[in-house]
Amino acid sequence: MEFIEAINSILWGPVMLFFLLGTGVLFTFKLRFLQFRKLKQVFKATFKRGNKEEADKDGMSSFQALTTAVAAQVGTGNLAGVATAVAAGGPGAVFWMWISGIFGMATIFAEAVLAQLYTERVDGEVTGGAAYYIKKGLGNNFLAGFFAVSIVLALGFMGNMVQSNSIAQAVDSAFGIPNYITGIVIAVLVGMIVIGGIKRIAKFTVNVVPIMAILYIIGSFVIVLLNIKEVIPALQMIIQGAFNPQSVAGGVLGVGVKEAFRYGTARGLFSNEAGMGSTPHAHAVAKVKHPSQQGLVAIMGVIFDTGIVCTLTALVIIMTGAFQSGLTGIALTQAGFISGFGQFGSTFIAICMFFFALSTIISWYFFGEANIKYLFGKKGIKVYQILVLIFIVVGTTMKVEVVWELADTFNGLMVIPNLIALLGMTSLVVKVLNDYEDNFEQGLESEFEKK
Repeated sequence: MEFIEAINSILWGPVMLFFLLGTGVLFTFKLRFLQFRKLKQVFKATFKRGNKEEADKDGMSSFQALTTAVAAQVGTGNLAGVATAVAAGGPGAVFWMWISGIFGMATIFAEAVLAQLYTERVDGEVTGGAAYYIKKGLGNNFLAGFFAVSIVLALGFMGNMVQSNSIAQAVDSAFGIPNYITGIVIAVLVGMIVIGGIKRIAKFTVNVVPIMAILYIIGSFVIVLLNIKEVIPALQMIIQGAFNPQSVAGGVLGVGVKEAFRYGTARGLFSNEAGMGSTPHAHAVAKVKHPSQQGLVAIMGVIFDTGIVCTLTALVIIMTGAFQSGLTGIALTQAGFISGFGQFGSTFIAICMFFFALSTIISWYFFGEANIKYLFGKKGIKVYQILVLIFIVVGTTMKVEVVWELADTFNGLMVIPNLIALLGMTSLVVKVLNDYEDNFEQGLESEFEKK
C-alpha cells in the first residue's frame, strides 16, 4: 500500500496537474478561446432535432455518445470527490475547479475531434478512442498498446470495483442490505445491459442519465432555495478562499492557497476526465458529418459535469455549513443533504449514488471494451464481460483502499500517452477546426466532412 501511494504521489503530483491543466491552456489559446466563441453552437449541436437515431454497427447518435460520456463523467466523484476537495482545500477549491473545467473544455474538444478522425471497423462495428488515434495519428504502437492495457485495468476492472463498492456501502447504510447481495444485483443488471452491445448501452445511457441528473439537480436546488440567503456568502467564500483561504470561516480550516488550488484543480480534471483519454471512446462512434461537431458536443459534458453537478454539490456543502463539520468524502455530502432534508437526505444520496455509479460502470465497461477490441479483436469481448461481472461482485465485498490506489495508478499511467498524443497532434486539431469554420459552416467543400 505504501509503495502504491508513493507512486501515486508522483503520478498525481504537481507535474501531472501542470501537464493536464497546461494542455487545456495550450488548446484554449490555439483554438482561439473556442469554449467562449462557440458556446451558442455547443448548445445548438447538443440539442438539435433529429438527434435520436438508433445505435447500430455504424455508431450512435451524437446525443447518445454525449450521454455515454456523461455517464462516465458524472459519478461518485461528483458526490464524494467534490466533498473531499472542499474538506481539504476549503471553499476556494471550487473556484479552481471551475478554472480547470474552463480549460478542460478545450482539451476535451481536441480529444473528441481526434477520436472522430481515427475510427476503425472491428468485425464490422465502428470503434475508436485514444489507442486508435495514438496508433494511427501519432504513429506509435507501443504507446497505444500501453494506453489500452492501462485503461482496461484502471476502468474496466479496478475502477468498476470501486464503483460497485460505493453503491454497496451507500445501500447498506441507507437500507441495511448486505454488500454481496447488492453486488450480485449490480452484476445482473450490468450483464443484461452490456450483453446487448452498443444498441442497448446507448439506450440505457440516453434514458437513465438525464433522469438521474434531473433528480440530483432538483434535490440540490431545493436545498439551495431553502438556504437562499446563504448564496451570496457562499460565493464570497469561494472567491475569497481561492486567494486568501484564511479569511474564510475565521481560518478554522487551516488551508492555504496551495491546497485550494491543488485539490480544486485535481477534482475538476478527475471529474470531467478532460485529457484522460476515456470519453473519446464514446465520441468516436457518434454519427456526425464533421469531427468538430462532436468536439462541440463534448464540451457540453464538461459544462454539465463541472459547471452544474459539481457546483451544486459544493454549494450544498458550503451553504449548509457542513464543510465545517470535520467530515470528508461521501459522509460530508450526506451531512449537507441531511441538513436540508433530514434523515431522508441519506436515502436521497444513496439513490443518487446507485444511479451515478451504475451508469459509470456501464460507460467504463464500454470504454474498456473498445480497448479489448484494439488488443484482441472481437474474440476477447466474452472473456472481458465475464471478468468485469466478477470484479463487480468482488468489489462490493472488500475494503477498497488498495483498489482505489491501484485504479489511480493506472489512471495516471493512461493519461501520459494520451497527453503526448494530444500535444503531438495540436496542429491537426487546429486545422480541423479551421476547416469547420471556414468551409463546413459556410456550406463550402470541406476536407474533413464525412461523405
